[in-house]
Amino acid sequence: MASDKDQMCEIVIEDFRPRLRELIVVDRVLDHVHFLEPDRKSLISQKARSDGNTAAADLLIDAVLKKPHSPGWFTAFVDALLNSDCSYAADYIQLNLPDPEVERENDQCVRLIELLSPSLVNMKTADVCEHCYAQLLFPQEDFEIINAETANKGPIGGARLLLKSIVRGQPGWFSKFLQILRDTEHKNLYELTGGSPDCDKQGDSFLLNSISPSAHLFTCCSNLKDHFNLRRSLRWKLKAVCSEKKKSEGKEVAGGGGENADIVLRDYQMDVASPALEGKNIIVCLPTGSGKTRVAVYITKKHLERRRAEGQSGKVVVLVNKVPLVEQHYTTEFFPFLKQTYKVERVSGDCQLKISFTKIVKENDVIICTAQILENYLERFNKGEDDGVNLSDLTLIIIDECHHTQKGGVYNHIMMRYLKQKHKNIRLKKEGKEITPLPQILGLTASPGVGGASKLEKAVDHILQICANLDASKIMTGNLGAYKKEPRKKTLNVEDRKADPFGDVIKKIMNAIHTHAELNPNCELGSQNYEQWVVQKKVKAATDEDHKVRVCAEHLHLYNEGLNLCNTIRMRDAFNFLNNSHEEEIKKKTSPDGEQAVQITATERFLFNLFKGKNKKELQMLAENPDYENDSLSKLQSKILHEFSTREEARGIIFTKTRRSAIALSQWIQENLKFADIGVKASYVIGGGDQSNVKPMTAAERNDVLNKFRNGEINLLVATTVAEEGLDIPSCNVVIRYGLVTNEISMIQAEGRGRAEDSSYTLVEVKNSGVAGKEYVNEYRKDMMHKAIDKIRTLDQAEYDQQILEFQMQAILEKKVRMTKKKHKDIKTENPSKVKFSCRGCSLYVCTGEDIQIIAGVHRVNVTPEFSELFNQTENTSLQEKHLDCETSGFIACKKCGEKWGSMMMYRSIECPCLHVKNFVVTINEKKIGKCTKWSELPVRFSPFDYAEHARRVAQSSDDDETA
Repeated sequence: MASDKDQMCEIVIEDFRPRLRELIVVDRVLDHVHFLEPDRKSLISQKARSDGNTAAADLLIDAVLKKPHSPGWFTAFVDALLNSDCSYAADYIQLNLPDPEVERENDQCVRLIELLSPSLVNMKTADVCEHCYAQLLFPQEDFEIINAETANKGPIGGARLLLKSIVRGQPGWFSKFLQILRDTEHKNLYELTGGSPDCDKQGDSFLLNSISPSAHLFTCCSNLKDHFNLRRSLRWKLKAVCSEKKKSEGKEVAGGGGENADIVLRDYQMDVASPALEGKNIIVCLPTGSGKTRVAVYITKKHLERRRAEGQSGKVVVLVNKVPLVEQHYTTEFFPFLKQTYKVERVSGDCQLKISFTKIVKENDVIICTAQILENYLERFNKGEDDGVNLSDLTLIIIDECHHTQKGGVYNHIMMRYLKQKHKNIRLKKEGKEITPLPQILGLTASPGVGGASKLEKAVDHILQICANLDASKIMTGNLGAYKKEPRKKTLNVEDRKADPFGDVIKKIMNAIHTHAELNPNCELGSQNYEQWVVQKKVKAATDEDHKVRVCAEHLHLYNEGLNLCNTIRMRDAFNFLNNSHEEEIKKKTSPDGEQAVQITATERFLFNLFKGKNKKELQMLAENPDYENDSLSKLQSKILHEFSTREEARGIIFTKTRRSAIALSQWIQENLKFADIGVKASYVIGGGDQSNVKPMTAAERNDVLNKFRNGEINLLVATTVAEEGLDIPSCNVVIRYGLVTNEISMIQAEGRGRAEDSSYTLVEVKNSGVAGKEYVNEYRKDMMHKAIDKIRTLDQAEYDQQILEFQMQAILEKKVRMTKKKHKDIKTENPSKVKFSCRGCSLYVCTGEDIQIIAGVHRVNVTPEFSELFNQTENTSLQEKHLDCETSGFIACKKCGEKWGSMMMYRSIECPCLHVKNFVVTINEKKIGKCTKWSELPVRFSPFDYAEHARRVAQSSDDDETA
């Protein structure tokens, strides 16, 4: 009888194999299939890495069906599917089948998402992801992967993963996803996907009736290559002018060369530079620390020499994606080697040059700047403004870290202008008309990555797309030979605490909040599942305007972060975070003169009192007991002590996830006498933006720390990812990633920080981070990336050019479609008087759109006397001075409830309250819209700030005060 049952189970699984191949996520299921031998599971896992999930799912099914069966094998397989969030697959093999009509409609929904994915990937991924997670459209592992991809590759990469994840869900996901698009203000995507104000609640089958225009458009776009028969790209044909190769003896000229300083390239550097010396567009792909920037300086010098020899002027712009790189490239590379013959200047947000960028371009030969500055001035030229810059003004553009030249990035905006003009030139030349000259393009990268690909073919496409975006005729790599440095790699795993009384107190507080708000979580506190649950409650409470639950959920989110922090840094640091956050909340409820003038609800008073007294004292006492610290810190301490005590001269970098952990770890090292005994001198390096609650670093502070690291005053840096990419941090032989793993690009960049001989690279795991598994995936993707580059380099040039052309035409068309949609959206602007703003904390009416003015196209301010009566102004030490005309000095908050509204900005000596739209509830035509995070999401055009009129009012008010 048992045999007959097994046979029936086998038939069911085999019959539904095609469906299971689509629904099973192999890597997750393997963790729960305990009846398979480890070797077989390893083979399946390897198959997933090499050939993709579908092929591995086939192999997994074969392994499950293989005889003889172990007792209970079918039940164990079902449990594995359920435990790995593949419940839809489990339903099929248990014959819990959907109705044929439901199944058909679900398949149509999946196909619709596939067809519309080129448009859907332009969603605001972070917002949609949070809502999808709250609606349980995908599991926590997918939520983490999507967020990581969004943070490191941009919202489009994250959107692709999000779409792949939701289509694996149970039927009914489509209507939820459609509603999420509407709730997150994706009106165009909502309508494109089939929704409308009249039909969004009528079911998936009704929505599918309106897809044919969109599907037809997608089909046309996919077949565009059949309609184009363009010649190969027009190449800039110039006589090659280059000196004989100079062979280096292994020692490069120092960064601050004198009058006779010359650029000496190694053989592999000269090899990768050679096509660029002939005027060709190329990408130079060399490992971090192998001299890509030195190659770029050499090409710049030869380019300018050639232009002069031909009686023409040369104009070189070096683009970087981070402000600190502007000063670095200027000081250590371009200026020292070019200053004797050419004018070199740099421009960034940290520079205080008081002349226009256009004039800087005209008066200098080499300009180093952030990409956004060039894009701004290209747009000014496009609008016909006098102080714009045209691409034809430039003769060479060098793009540093060019793997960022992807959709949504500023590099790609610049290159899309280039590609449109390039293909227009082809048409003009056919017609015998004058063409517009375009600059030569040189891209620099250590790692183009694979774009999240799981198959070699997709990785090849990803890199070819970057080549197409940069109009590169070749991607150049070099054989470093003896110069190649590979660090020794090791992963340190951690053990759970035997006791965690500090965490127990936090959980006791959280449970008290659950009781007060009548909330019943069904997952472990501190887990990612609990984080998802809190997000879900916050989203629902905000929608329902349930103040009690919203405030409680915000505090639960805070305590959950405290639990996670005590797994990463010291308990005292976690306590300080909770205590400071608590004091900051109290401060919001206190007026500047210290009087309790702000409304405090009963729930807020309960939450404040819950932390004070016994709980606070107990947490503070436990935080000082080292017996209960996390094992990650112990592993990190042992690693630092080993490296710095066994090396003649150690110099290291610890990469960590957050600014808060970087500062805390640096302080921990400085206070630890064991480190002091062996000469460890630590400091931290963090980013300069003010998007975090942690006070950022100014450029001067960051440069000071890096200079001390270079000269040996500091020998251990604790850094966020700001130091991973591009920054020149030489002579480092110890690299540690502490609970931080992102993608293969970041891994390669971090490995490349270890440039000295006998370098080590160590990954220290942190509880619940899953970094060890992610690092394994990154290693696989790194190997795939190198194989993909090799495959591209073996392509016949004609075949390569044809593929590049097709990618370019597709990109141009997609850009055109997006611009058409944007213009259509811009036309539907609302009357500012119909837009109203209320405090998100207490619903106090604040103002209408008529009261808001815009400064420099960026800052929305309200300078009306009525508005000034509604807020308190408080100093905010995390805000930093901004150069040019604007600086911030504090924040403004609601007088009634203390909710932050924005910052106080000083604009040309006038105080202007600057509003942040995310802090307000917005209604348009009496209809409340979803939470806005950016002003650009509102279909409203605000009037420009009238500086002269407001200055007159301020002056008059001052005169009246003096008279009185």
